[in-house]
Amino acid sequence: MKNLDKLFKPKTIAVIGASNSKGSVGKAFMDNLVDGGYRGKVFPVSIKRKRVKNIKAYKSIKDIPKKIDLAIIATPARTVLEIIEDCGQAGVETAAIISSGFSETGRKGVAMSKKILAAARKFNIKILGPNCLGFIIPSANLNASFANKTARPGRIAFISQSGALGASILDWSIKNNVGFSYFVSIGEMLDIGFHDLIDYFGRDPNTSSILIYMESLKEAKKFISAARAFSATKPIVVLKVGRSEEGAQAARSHTGSLTGNDAIFSAVFERAGIVRVDTVDGLFCTAKLLAMQNRPKNNRLAVITNAGGPGVIAADAIAYSSIRLASLEKKTIKRLNNILPSAWSKRNPIDLLGDADHLRYREAIKICLEDKNVDGILTILTPQSMTDPEAIARELVKVSKNTKKTLLASWMGGESVAKGIKRLEAGNIPAYISPEDAISSFASVYDYSKNLNLLNEVPSTIPQAFSPRIKKNKELINSVIKDNRDSLTEAEAKELLANYKIPVAKSGLAKTAREAVKIASNIGFPVVMKILSPDIVHKTDIGGVKLNVNSKKEAYKAFRGIMSSVKRHNPQADVHGVFVEKMINKRYELILGCQKDPIFGPALVFGMGGLAVEIFKDIRVGLPPLNMSLSMRMIANTKIYKLLKGFRNIPRVDLPAIQFLLYKFSYLMVDFPEIKEFDVNPFAIDEYGGVVLDAKVILDRKIIKEGGKPYSHLVISPYPKEYVIKYKLKNGQNIKIRPIRPEDEPIWMEMFDNFSKETLRQRFLGQTKNISSYIMQRCTKIDYGREVVLIARIKDKKSFKGSIEAKVIGVVELASSPFGEEAEFTSAVADRWQNLGLESKFTDYILEIAKKRKIKHIYAKFLKDNKVMHHIFKKRGFNIIDEGKIYRAELSIK
Repeated sequence: MKNLDKLFKPKTIAVIGASNSKGSVGKAFMDNLVDGGYRGKVFPVSIKRKRVKNIKAYKSIKDIPKKIDLAIIATPARTVLEIIEDCGQAGVETAAIISSGFSETGRKGVAMSKKILAAARKFNIKILGPNCLGFIIPSANLNASFANKTARPGRIAFISQSGALGASILDWSIKNNVGFSYFVSIGEMLDIGFHDLIDYFGRDPNTSSILIYMESLKEAKKFISAARAFSATKPIVVLKVGRSEEGAQAARSHTGSLTGNDAIFSAVFERAGIVRVDTVDGLFCTAKLLAMQNRPKNNRLAVITNAGGPGVIAADAIAYSSIRLASLEKKTIKRLNNILPSAWSKRNPIDLLGDADHLRYREAIKICLEDKNVDGILTILTPQSMTDPEAIARELVKVSKNTKKTLLASWMGGESVAKGIKRLEAGNIPAYISPEDAISSFASVYDYSKNLNLLNEVPSTIPQAFSPRIKKNKELINSVIKDNRDSLTEAEAKELLANYKIPVAKSGLAKTAREAVKIASNIGFPVVMKILSPDIVHKTDIGGVKLNVNSKKEAYKAFRGIMSSVKRHNPQADVHGVFVEKMINKRYELILGCQKDPIFGPALVFGMGGLAVEIFKDIRVGLPPLNMSLSMRMIANTKIYKLLKGFRNIPRVDLPAIQFLLYKFSYLMVDFPEIKEFDVNPFAIDEYGGVVLDAKVILDRKIIKEGGKPYSHLVISPYPKEYVIKYKLKNGQNIKIRPIRPEDEPIWMEMFDNFSKETLRQRFLGQTKNISSYIMQRCTKIDYGREVVLIARIKDKKSFKGSIEAKVIGVVELASSPFGEEAEFTSAVADRWQNLGLESKFTDYILEIAKKRKIKHIYAKFLKDNKVMHHIFKKRGFNIIDEGKIYRAELSIK
């Protein structure tokens, strides 16, 4: 973060490629910096000119007598590597490379980028770009871009991967009175990525929300980690382009990196608590609502209008969104009858009629706000001769001060409603040109609230409620690898599933026609018979499947027919035999699968299966690992769910069995990164249960060759159940130390409420104000990929408030920097259990975990009168540094 301070809070800037030539990038930067009111020092660097804008120019950054915080490089691509070397020798810590001609141009550009990054790493220089517009910080009058306009000050941080789009959005923001805390064009993301900026802006007190225009993504795990860390307190809104295959190809050629599957991006955003929008207008319209209003508790919207047409438009827009028209209570209808003309609509949307004045609007809004079925109100106004847009806006602002429900407005028109719009937005009511924009924003914010619930869903690294046969599957996969095969046979794929307690049909493998008859007789007719070969994936296409085999004679004939057909179509295939399986007919066919995405790793797929999967494409995508709640969310978001839960006279299927199926399958993907693709289609199910009918598996040769750390293939870090240990205190009492969970918040808060003032003083280094708010927001909902919070629990009859339930008696935290090389250690033990060895155990255990996580440096801050921690740190080899009122303990981990 210190390096990014140098980037965004520079005291000295060098413009390399500075120019006086009209229309040049170098001149644009000099004009924006010098004429824009930047309070720091600007040094032009030019090999051609002695002065730029009447400021002395230097031939090299190494010639500048002062140390430079930020170097802006606006020279041809071929010169950049040498300039970065010069910057490193001059002690520059940050650089913005504006130049294009790198990864987006092909192999040579990629090679050049790698050399530049290596040089930057050598000198510890952080790089923004290349191929970017630059950045603007309005509050500091810092326009370090070549845009022809600057941004207004505000509380939105905007990150754009496209410089040209960024320039267009600047124009849009000025016209729509939208302000920014930061406006950053990120370009190719050679070094600084989305995750770095989310981490930085997430900590910035002057930023309320983060908006992103995204074409592609690098460092997916770090992006999700950063987003999950801040999305609950600072909404992150993303416009992700490249949804179509054509758009994805265009994005790849523009950015020089993979775009990935759009459905997976949506699943990632959902799981990270991110709002996804589809348009540039949607990006800012949603941000405006988030900045100005409370989030809706549910999705029921009332629409109040003075014209029928816009009401119909609103109703149509709601019908095709994730929100609903609120069903008004009977007493609401009655109260509206008492104050509105008899010709009013008598339903939602509420048409107040064309002669509605500010008083009629006010009373209707007040009544609807008291309706329990209403979560938000969209007020629509069309300019009519008897309408006063500003007066109505004034009343709406007054009403808004007495409610926590979401209010938004659409003042339709131009100049005639301009004063009303200004009045609304000054009163923190977002105003939209069209009802559709308003409804889209309400739906996005509601979806955001729903997504935040997923941040609390943190599945464990170790599955619960079933015991998979992991060792058996390892042996099976290793045997396939030894055979030098990339794919498993159907029998092997089903064995993988069976070892994870996923139901498969009774089966056997026949090498001869006589064996086929015997196996079929033992299983019981009817049976299905299929060719078993790792070389044949699509068995039906070559006559390798026979259904509804009903007798010994048919089984004999089917075996010979399958073998003959396969030999004719694929004589070189490695045939293991014919797979004989019980023929099963159930009401529904589902698909369950996993595809390893090049950006996000394994992505789970669930939905309508069989032949219908390609036609209806009724599927949902999720990320492993899942728990039962996340599994249910995937199921409930499919269209076939309406049938699965029972429809008319058709009975409900065994939904818990499907939940458990997804849960177990996700852990199979967690435990075996060697699996590249897994396709279970169909999974047949009815009210009596389900069974796998077909399965295919393809292995990932790259992972097999390179190996990797456990769970490194996952982008969402699971709950680290392996950190659970037992410990005996000096007084003989047994405790359990385990990672904290979101649901621990009440007992966690109870512990802090029972801390003495002295314990609070020691834990928070003398600062004891707003501790409850800090704890609730920060400590129970964490990302296990970047930090560890362990709690100690004890069962004690004399526990807090006399309860015999297990209570938290201590906590220890290890919070890593975004780059993972350094981490801060903090701990606190409840008063009654201090000096019983827990403080030392916490320290030793957290050091052990830090070593496993390859953290290189750990530090802690403590008050000078904390003799216990001083002794603990000193004994373990920490270097104790005097920082005035406190000590800082530091330890390098080898």
